[in-house]
Amino acid sequence: GIKTLVTIYHWDLPQCLEDEYGGWLSRKVVEDFEHYSAVCFEQFGGRVKDWLTFNEPWCSTVLGYANGEMAPGRKEAPDTEPYTAAHHIILAHARAVHRYRKDFQGAQKGKIGITLNMDWKEPLTTKPEDRAAAQRALDWQLGWFADPIWKGDYPESMKKRCGDRLPSFTEEEKQMIRGTSDFFGLNHYSTAYISAPEGQAKTISMWGNVQSGGYFDDQEVESTDDPTWKRTDMQWAVVPWGLRRMVEYIHHEYHPRGGIIITENGTAVADDDVQVAKQDTFRVEYYQGYIAQLHGAIKDGVDVRGYFAWSLMDNFEWALGYSKRFGMVHVDYTTQKRTPKASAKMFSKIAKTNVLTIPLSVLGDSGFVPIKPGAGCKTEKDNPQQHNE
Repeated sequence: GIKTLVTIYHWDLPQCLEDEYGGWLSRKVVEDFEHYSAVCFEQFGGRVKDWLTFNEPWCSTVLGYANGEMAPGRKEAPDTEPYTAAHHIILAHARAVHRYRKDFQGAQKGKIGITLNMDWKEPLTTKPEDRAAAQRALDWQLGWFADPIWKGDYPESMKKRCGDRLPSFTEEEKQMIRGTSDFFGLNHYSTAYISAPEGQAKTISMWGNVQSGGYFDDQEVESTDDPTWKRTDMQWAVVPWGLRRMVEYIHHEYHPRGGIIITENGTAVADDDVQVAKQDTFRVEYYQGYIAQLHGAIKDGVDVRGYFAWSLMDNFEWALGYSKRFGMVHVDYTTQKRTPKASAKMFSKIAKTNVLTIPLSVLGDSGFVPIKPGAGCKTEKDNPQQHNE
């Protein structure tokens, strides 16, 4: 009964296209991506029914062209290059979807969409300026891609603040882009409180690097964590109620045809030792809390139709190498032996029975508790550039 959901692009641009014309900075990439996608549909469409054009385009653009933490490692023009790269990704996505619908979907009977990564952004206070800052934080990450695909154009806040640095779509392109996702794919891990900064905002990447200029200054937001929140081995805050608010926002803001599919949600735990990994209580309670909050949103009418745990097995975590373990199955990287953890057994039971059993204490901890005034903290994130794996 396993059904595949295949990602066409997960940050893996061929080096030859980067060398030839600058990759996502060139409009030439749009046609090449459409051709590549069509080859995938033709070769694998008989076995693959559901497709994602892009996984987390925010990462490709901001980490690739603003702070340079991921390929192609550019940070020289954070005021223009991330916006240019994103513009071409959106056009490439739309062209691939139209190609699928025109030439393949009728025969293959599949679905196609995009998945966006987004942590929930909660206003730090009820002040209008903090509410506006929280909305900007949503616009500059989620709305940047979701608004063109579900509404036809970029958020007004981005157009006003960025001016000519934000590329514009023609009317024909707006019509082509709008409606090019059969569902709303969401990768979600954490939450932050957002406020309007006093003076210039100081932002820190998820790997602990100071970010400034261009994209980072355009948002004009300050992020704060609650010091009472538990933290994963990635130092990401565990905030289950943030997932509920995130899907509620998407449901009411975009009304996605085909509903919402959680394409990633999970936690890294320091369970290198297989005996420790077998009883990964932290991960079990993480999933229990997040799934409980997701269930609450569904009960309230939010159209969520799927949930993928990240991840099935411990694996290569990008620039962090094998130092972080997200898997529900432990992998001995020397022998390749796989050992199911307690979280795997819990998740298997949910899949078989459609029932979540959760301790009252975990359920209680998963709900919203306001941050105490003045209690916010900044967290230094783990920097992959310090690792040599």
